[in-house]
Order: sequence, then C-alpha cells, then structure tokens
Amino acid sequence: MATDAPPPSKEQHRLPSTEEFAEVQQSAEFGELRRSFRSFAFPLTIAFVAWYLLYVLLSNYAGDFMGAKLFGNINVALVLGLAQFVTTFLIAWWYSRHAAAKLDPKAEAIKTRMEGGA
Repeated sequence: MATDAPPPSKEQHRLPSTEEFAEVQQSAEFGELRRSFRSFAFPLTIAFVAWYLLYVLLSNYAGDFMGAKLFGNINVALVLGLAQFVTTFLIAWWYSRHAAAKLDPKAEAIKTRMEGGA
C-alpha cells in the first residue's frame, strides 16, 4: 500500500523543552489549530451519536416501523443499520480530507518550528 508521506528522516531532531511546549500551547497558531479540529470533530461526533441513538431508539420502540418491508426481505431496520456503516466510512473519509487540507499543514509548521528552533 503506497502512501504520500515521505519515509522518516534519519537526522536527529532537537527536542523542545517543557517551557517551549507550554509557550507553543498558549500561542494563537496552536489555538487556531485546536479550533479548526474542534469545529469539525465535535459537531460530527454529536451528529453521529444522535444518529446512532435514533437507530437504537427506533429499534427498541418502533418495531413495526423498523420491521416494515421495503422490498423482498429487506426492511427499514436493515437499511438503517447498513446506513450506520456507510455513515461511519463517510465521516472517516471526510475527516481525512479535512485533516490533510487544514490540520496537517498547521501542525507540521508548528512541529518544524519547534524541532528546528526557529
């Protein structure tokens, strides 16, 4: 399986001090990185958990609805259950694209500056 990432570098990186970590953690750039992550991850997590709980509640309390045949032996419960898997993979794919476009470049810039001492 090929990846876009280059192989790990053989050169030694300078390890930042505790004070440098604390300073970067308080920086506006790091705050923006956290906000960018949270503004994406938290709403999607809440939406997915709500969607999952809806499925569980419907399974427990709306048996007639969930048992309704759509075609052949395929009922609403099966379609919604499979939609849970589809939703999981779509969210993972969407997050991967978001991270590659928005989070990874910011994180790499912070990491490079800390390891390089710039």
